[in-house]
Amino acid sequence: MGTYRINEIFYSLQGEGVRVGTPALFVRFSGCNQACTAATVGFDCDTDHTAAKEMTLAKIIVDLRSAGPRCEWVVLTGGEPALQVDRELIDGLHEAGYRLAIETNGSIELPAGLDWITVSPKMPEDRIRQRTVDEVKYVLTAGQPLPASTIQADHYLISPAFREGQLDPETLSWCLRLVQDNPPWRLSVQLHKLLGIR
Repeated sequence: MGTYRINEIFYSLQGEGVRVGTPALFVRFSGCNQACTAATVGFDCDTDHTAAKEMTLAKIIVDLRSAGPRCEWVVLTGGEPALQVDRELIDGLHEAGYRLAIETNGSIELPAGLDWITVSPKMPEDRIRQRTVDEVKYVLTAGQPLPASTIQADHYLISPAFREGQLDPETLSWCLRLVQDNPPWRLSVQLHKLLGIR
């Protein structure tokens, strides 16, 4: 049985996307295959996912059970969780009674068996490998165009980027206009940042 490099495990609410407000346990994986900066994608990565501890599947389940009230959903996030998520983890967490959501940049095709897939691309469309998802979410700043998405999704979301922990009014207005002018796109504001929760 292998180990996984885990940054943290915690209990909170889903802060964005179609499932916003849903209580969930979060497993944040350490490491990413991209370096998001204002120069490359229009905003700086604001998630600390560099620290890690090696954990077995059994230890992850123990920590999930002690992290908060029993809830149905576990969200696999990062960093980039697709660098580590495998069938052993998926099957083991399902056997432990959890449903699994993942938040990924889409650069790696995912193993089968996940219950909810969110792709938030930070790269050109031709580099995206996970092409079928439940929701696709583009984080944009003011002036960035609506993407010509090549991903097949049930839900298409635009999320205004935060700057230094704050929702920039110009970016919010820009994203509102994009959504209003382009149905079926929807607005997805990062509620957890507005509320100051993880």
